[in-house]
Amino acid sequence: MSALVAPVGIPDSHRDLLTRPICGVLTTLQPDGQPHSALVWLDAEGDTIRVSTTLDRQSGRNLVRDSRASVLVVDPDDTSRFIQLRGDVELVRAGAARETRVIAVLHPIRVSVDAIHR
Repeated sequence: MSALVAPVGIPDSHRDLLTRPICGVLTTLQPDGQPHSALVWLDAEGDTIRVSTTLDRQSGRNLVRDSRASVLVVDPDDTSRFIQLRGDVELVRAGAARETRVIAVLHPIRVSVDAIHR
């Protein structure tokens, strides 16, 4: 987690997007700085976002090298409603199903939501 920026909370107005069974988009950074996006299942635990991945996938390899990431979730019932969280990811092996699996825990330092549904 970034030592210079304090984590921020998830607004109650959009928390349901992180607890409903909705896919999100995890974006990490490639070695050349280009973004890499992947469709993922996620869940919220307090004010962190948890995503399961493996160290063999591009997202996992990117996070080992550079912990910065973002998650975007769009409400499938109202596509003008969304939440985006950016922050640093902590890779956790405890609770992961296999040896190479990790839980990517995003500690948001910036949260953006649509202006319409605040």
